[in-house]
Amino acid sequence: MSEKTNHLKSPDLFPVHHHQKTIGSLGFAFIWVGMAVVLAAFAIGGAGVQSLPLGWVIFATIIGSLAIGLFMTIIGDIGIEHGLSFPVYMRAPFGTIGTHIPSIIRGFAASCWFGINTYFGSTAMNGILNILFEFDNWFLCYIIFASVQLLNTALGIKAVERFADLAAPFIILISCWMYLTLSDRAVEEGRHIWSWVENPVTGSAAVTAFIVVIMSNMGFWSTLAADMPSISRFIKAPKYEKNWFKRNKSSLIGNILALTLTQTFMVVIGAVSYIALQNYDPVFALQEAASGIILGILLLMIVLAQWSTNTSANVIPAATIFSNVGGPKFPFWAGVVAAGVIGTLVQPWSLFEIIIPALLICGGILSAIVGILFADYYLIRKRRVNVPDLYNEKGQFRYLQGFNMAGFIAWVFGGTAAYFLANYSFVVGFLIGAISYYFLAKYWWFKKYPQAELLDQDDEKYLGITVGRDWVIDEIEVESSQPFPPIQKNEVQLD
Repeated sequence: MSEKTNHLKSPDLFPVHHHQKTIGSLGFAFIWVGMAVVLAAFAIGGAGVQSLPLGWVIFATIIGSLAIGLFMTIIGDIGIEHGLSFPVYMRAPFGTIGTHIPSIIRGFAASCWFGINTYFGSTAMNGILNILFEFDNWFLCYIIFASVQLLNTALGIKAVERFADLAAPFIILISCWMYLTLSDRAVEEGRHIWSWVENPVTGSAAVTAFIVVIMSNMGFWSTLAADMPSISRFIKAPKYEKNWFKRNKSSLIGNILALTLTQTFMVVIGAVSYIALQNYDPVFALQEAASGIILGILLLMIVLAQWSTNTSANVIPAATIFSNVGGPKFPFWAGVVAAGVIGTLVQPWSLFEIIIPALLICGGILSAIVGILFADYYLIRKRRVNVPDLYNEKGQFRYLQGFNMAGFIAWVFGGTAAYFLANYSFVVGFLIGAISYYFLAKYWWFKKYPQAELLDQDDEKYLGITVGRDWVIDEIEVESSQPFPPIQKNEVQLD
């Protein structure tokens, strides 16, 4: 029995144990309050009321938010059940080396969103300082704001949750104030927010516009739906709970209730802002409608919201991915720094109009990964995972030189379809990714590379919190550490 260091075994990526799960239902809901206040949410509302009445925009937003929230919870069970992060579990459908390719794309997208949101927040911070001290240097504000966010994230998930607990009540109160201010401005302009539409459409055009609003809400959060396990692994859940809904109760409250309420309210603010001043950006609109200390308080909400969004939705996923790529010598805090550097180097302030469409296309392509994860985790493995082998360089997830070709082929199929059917990208990408992976993996790839949890479907061996297990991974690889002797290729054929 030989021992050696293993690049798959970074302590920051080991399964989170039950006592390390610190985020409760209210804490996760507050995290969502901050995450959902982003410029893209305002844009969805502003675009929606150009074709549809506000009531229909709200209805479409609720449908889209509920749907993507459910997908998030479904994929997030990987973190709840086994304590695994997104890039670690991706070793199952993509291989121990192959996981890096889709993961890096997601990490790059998250880093870019960090840069965009930090730029948005830094302009608001610059506005506050200009009001108070006549200070005007947005780039210095950007550097300071980025540094504070990265430090907050590097301190760990508990520090992120504490900031969300502090910021969420202020965000809620200021958002209500913002809505009332914009509504009054719309009335002054002679526009009733519930009936005004810039260019009304009817018939099939109205149906298309309605579906676009649904898909816009889903597509924007599709990337987070894929890597939700990186956050959900820290969410509290009861041991020995076999009921899926009870086990994921805290996750459901955040992903379904808090996301839907906050997302819908932000879309409404963007819509009312557009109705009042023909600009969905509430910061611009409120600069027209407010001044002095009132404007400063409203700008403070933008700063707090971008901070809360970035730490949870962007920096944590990106840092986890970069730590996985770098191995044991590249800890989580180094991944945090890498996310900040990449997000800044893309210069979001000069490429703003180009970056957002590119990232939304990227999100559509990545939606196929949500389908692949669903098929691998639920349909094929039935939630049973040979977790020790996810950290074993020579284990069952090594496949062909570290690559699972079924995952890559399914990703190409789903991602390509999502790209060409952009208005329905999430649904198309998910379905084609899931269906193609299911057949390719079950009836081709896993016949070549048998999987222990498929051959011995024992819950006590391969489930996590449901059977009260905390997965323990040794930092030094022990080559004979598999639950039972390694299976030779083609030794056992799957049904």
